[in-house]
Amino acid sequence: MRALHVITGLGTGGAEQQLRLLLRHLPVDCDVVTLTDPGPVAEGLAADGVRVVHLGMRGNRDLAALPRLIRRGRYDLVHTHLYRACLYGRIAARLAGVRAVVATEHSLGDSQMEGRPLTAGVRALYLAGERLGRSTVAVSPTVAERLTRWGVPGPRIAVVPNGIDLERFRFDPGLRLRTRDRLGLPDDAFVIGGVGRLAPGKRFDVLIRALARLPGDCRLLLVGGGGEEGALRGAARLAGVADRVVFAGERPHGCDPAAGPDLPALASAMDVLASPSAEEAFGLAVVEALAAGLPVRYTSCPAVEDLPPGAAPGALRVEGGTDAYTRALAEVRAAGPGPRTAPEAARHYCIARSASRLMDVYAAALAGTVPEPRSSQGVTPP
Repeated sequence: MRALHVITGLGTGGAEQQLRLLLRHLPVDCDVVTLTDPGPVAEGLAADGVRVVHLGMRGNRDLAALPRLIRRGRYDLVHTHLYRACLYGRIAARLAGVRAVVATEHSLGDSQMEGRPLTAGVRALYLAGERLGRSTVAVSPTVAERLTRWGVPGPRIAVVPNGIDLERFRFDPGLRLRTRDRLGLPDDAFVIGGVGRLAPGKRFDVLIRALARLPGDCRLLLVGGGGEEGALRGAARLAGVADRVVFAGERPHGCDPAAGPDLPALASAMDVLASPSAEEAFGLAVVEALAAGLPVRYTSCPAVEDLPPGAAPGALRVEGGTDAYTRALAEVRAAGPGPRTAPEAARHYCIARSASRLMDVYAAALAGTVPEPRSSQGVTPP
């Protein structure tokens, strides 16, 4: 089988890194097209031996190049990722004569998608494009329910949870010390981690204000890039904690060590992961933190909430803002360090399991059938 993955961009984001990880585990000959912004994930894919084509799309008229590329590649299946790529990629695949088209919905929230408000126009375009494909993959049962409420027929929806490389995130005490030394973090500091795009919806300003109320041995390690970085730095100065906040920037998995520690190394350096975002489609940063054996305090995480109670005992929901997170993080600090072992929740989201499920979706799409029913836990029933 030959498959083409079409994605809006390949900057350092959850959907983009998830694509790279999946391609390492799919037994399929895959190429990738990015409509815009090749970014660091494109470099990583190329290093993995994946052919990446940058379409350089600057407007709607640039779409003409995509169906020609699909025809030349003679792909059996086209898999699209993220809103713009899902819309244009489905159209291009149909123009190229490819009928097996699958799309993954990575970022559908209750009020926004990939940072854009969910207007009637966005929904109408999404549904029009969805009808051109064979199946829509939701990264969690929560997203599947949102798609159903939008009007996507239930039989066309398959749940394939995001996956993680458990071994890469396994806690390493030596790596913890080396990473802290590189970042200038004291060995005995209590390090609060925040991972994600530096955007208003992630509410990292809550963590900065909470830090100002916590003891002086506490530090905040923010991992990610985005337009909100300047405002967050300003908030840290205003709160008097600028010297206790480390902005690590965008950190892909397996990035060049010379460029700084990668995300698994940074997770080893943390003592707790805090995720104050009020609206998530999956919560990949939370699952990765659990794989690193970290306690987690979160506001929204379908990946945890869709599992049976007790699957992630170290992950507790925090309702509220600065006051609530101040109390929650102070409690974790007071409890002291626990064993850094991955709970069942992290093992549930093994990338090999997700890749196997996606292959079932591909087989159904190529056969012209609907995927098997999804279970409440986001996996196919036995």
